[in-house]
Amino acid sequence: MKHLIKVMKALSDPGRLKILKALEKRNLCVCELQEVMGLAQSTVSKHLKILEEAGLVHWEKEGPWVNYALDKETDNPYAAEMLAKVKNWLEDDAAVSEMQLLLPEIHRDRIRKSVSDRAAS
Repeated sequence: MKHLIKVMKALSDPGRLKILKALEKRNLCVCELQEVMGLAQSTVSKHLKILEEAGLVHWEKEGPWVNYALDKETDNPYAAEMLAKVKNWLEDDAAVSEMQLLLPEIHRDRIRKSVSDRAAS
């Protein structure tokens, strides 16, 4: 029962559902999720930790980046089942649609350059 409860709690937050919907489109780092969702880095990181503990997402280090993805090989059968279901949900939600439209414009290199430019001025 513990595994089911973790998954259900993870899915009970709109921000975490948006993260899952974003990760359906492509793997993302924290700064990209932060940018597309308009949330603080600490909030995004907290959400990702909860999703990871539930077996819904995993991360992979790539150079200086930590990329998050849906965990399609999760050991948690409830997580696997819910990822399959969530894929078909919220397609008509305005906030999710808007976020998904922004995703192609969000790139870590552009974000990093923007942060560097602001720090230099």
